[in-house]
Amino acid sequence: MSDLARAVERLGQTLETMGLPRMPARVFAYILADDQSAYTAAELAQGLDVSPAAISGAVRYLADTHLVVRERNPAGRGDLFRVRDGDIWSTIQAARLPVLDVIIESVQEAVDLLPEGSAGRERVEETRDYFRFVQENSRDLDRRWREWRAAHR
Repeated sequence: MSDLARAVERLGQTLETMGLPRMPARVFAYILADDQSAYTAAELAQGLDVSPAAISGAVRYLADTHLVVRERNPAGRGDLFRVRDGDIWSTIQAARLPVLDVIIESVQEAVDLLPEGSAGRERVEETRDYFRFVQENSRDLDRRWREWRAAHR
């Protein structure tokens, strides 16, 4: 097994523990770790030694979740897949921030249904407050990340 294949498998396993399904995790890991900037589905299948059908579902998942960009292949049939330009993790994190609004709103609806002073309501209020805290701090995280990256590179 090549060093690239080992790196892809290790990163893919890590992405799985973060919640990505196995094949999308492997495809994303390959796109991140390999030197090429964009891939056809056939190139991904060959690079990972899997069937084109496995790649089809994986890239659909990755495009739907904004982890990769799908674009037309100017040189032929099919699409090309690549990671987003620029700081991919910051971009992904920023795209997920609106989900916190939905979570906070849903948890608040649960709070409103529970009796004041009850232990259950207090736990659900703490849940809401936690997500409010995460939301407020996430907005500053991007700035802090860019500063940290500039200082450490």
